[in-house]
Amino acid sequence: MSDPDERLALLLERLASDSLNGRQPDLEAVVRENADLERELRELWATMILAEDFASFSGLVSENAGQPAQTSDRRSLSSRGSVPLPEPFDDYEPIAELGRGGMGVVYRARQSSLDRHVALKMILRGSLASPEDVARFQAEAEAAARLNHPNIVQVYDVGEHLGQPYFSMQYVEGTTLAQRLADGPLPSREAVRLLVPVCRGVAEAHRNGVLHRDLKPSNILIDDDERPFVTDFGLAKRIPPSGQPGTRDRATTSVETLTNSGAIIGTPSYMAPEQAAGQRGQIGEASDVYSLGAILYAMLTGRPPFQAASPLDTVLMVLEQDPVPPRVLNPKADADLEMIAMKCLQKPTDLRYRGADSLADDLDAWLNHEPISARSSQFTDILSRAFRETHHAAVLENWGILWMLHSAVVLVLCLITNILQWRDAASGTSSRWPYMGLWCVGLGIWAVIFYNLRRRAGPVTFVERQIVHVWAGSMIVSTLLYFVEWQLNLPVLTLSPVIGLVSGMVFLVKASLLNGRFYFQAVALFATGATMAVIPQTNLPDFSISLYGVVAGLSFFVPGLKYYRQRIAR
Repeated sequence: MSDPDERLALLLERLASDSLNGRQPDLEAVVRENADLERELRELWATMILAEDFASFSGLVSENAGQPAQTSDRRSLSSRGSVPLPEPFDDYEPIAELGRGGMGVVYRARQSSLDRHVALKMILRGSLASPEDVARFQAEAEAAARLNHPNIVQVYDVGEHLGQPYFSMQYVEGTTLAQRLADGPLPSREAVRLLVPVCRGVAEAHRNGVLHRDLKPSNILIDDDERPFVTDFGLAKRIPPSGQPGTRDRATTSVETLTNSGAIIGTPSYMAPEQAAGQRGQIGEASDVYSLGAILYAMLTGRPPFQAASPLDTVLMVLEQDPVPPRVLNPKADADLEMIAMKCLQKPTDLRYRGADSLADDLDAWLNHEPISARSSQFTDILSRAFRETHHAAVLENWGILWMLHSAVVLVLCLITNILQWRDAASGTSSRWPYMGLWCVGLGIWAVIFYNLRRRAGPVTFVERQIVHVWAGSMIVSTLLYFVEWQLNLPVLTLSPVIGLVSGMVFLVKASLLNGRFYFQAVALFATGATMAVIPQTNLPDFSISLYGVVAGLSFFVPGLKYYRQRIAR
């Protein structure tokens, strides 16, 4: 089957069928058999899993979270009105349901021995839970229990009742940040005062080797004294403690194997791009920093950085688009806080804050009316940002061999054109039609071949369509210049320097969308266009069109070779 889109659909259908029939989908085997579609398979399978999980998600914290229970009768129904409360067991008496998510349910309970209220979390499906569900639940308890910070919900006890694991936590009387944001953006100073302790708590988790991976407003509780708490470590991942290389212990490995299928872990509107792409190896402390920035963004605007009609559309926005600056949505948002949020939301991880403590330090600086590091104007920082790859650059792996072929096509066309020009100069005759036929037919045939070769490499992305339109425009200009010369009664190739300028513009667009290093190609082609205008004024043979062919060919060949090697190395 030659159509990559059709192959991709059938392969995804095969994986989905395995999942629905109770078999473990073997994504790695499918990828090995279809290496040319690896990137598309991993990303689309991850979004399919997310959409399936998200459809059944009901939110960990209910609308009544933190509110006093209406009754202490253990035989009463839960706050949802349909599920009976569990019978008392061990030291705990469930009183009311606080909320539930895809894996666990949380009750407000009384701990008899200490006469205190606790939050009791139990696995949602009880005795019907799969071994994977149980392992994840136990991993959450282990991750949360190892943390001791005043702004992280404390785990008191971990146990098992009738084969069903549970753990008890600090009960926070109050509300959630999500409920607070339901009324709209927060005042700037209130937002920062709430977020700084959250950042410090997340930094402490990182120092203890725990990534949260699901930071969002509903997982931040706020007590009656306005003290925030980070909760719900259900998607936490063990990593070596901050600043220590560490070794991967058996517990870490066993937890990671639960999510090694490429599934997306997190909540779409607040997850980092590397999470949205299901790239396990790239998820680290910077991923939590991104989520903290998304929370700050929501505090400033009243909505997350990305939201769409479906989880799949939201994931695609996270992967491909940049967030709207907060002050566009809320003109009252502070400019420095906007800059802090946007720094956290950078798609390249190295452009974000080094860690949650660095983010907290900048927020503290803002509270104290001090300069923030996000407003750095060091020349080296400017250069680093200007000449780096963007998050769209990965699409160039599909273009590597095509750009190398294009460089050869351009060079051959230009050399033939120059030979025709020299022949006409020697014979004293000139006809436009050979030039027009060469470029119209030659570029037309190549455009069709190029398009079909690219389609075989996999689905064409949104940013690729933009680049193709700009590039196609430059090719159309290159051929129409002959028609313009004809209408203006100018000698053939009089306007050829324009081709260099148009090609420079194309690489300028590519530099902004794909890779800042394309600025060098843009400058080279602009200079080539200017030089092409000067050469005919000298006593040298007119080799200007060949000069363009060499410079343009190298401009395509060098990055094409790089991305071709990058693709085959994967």
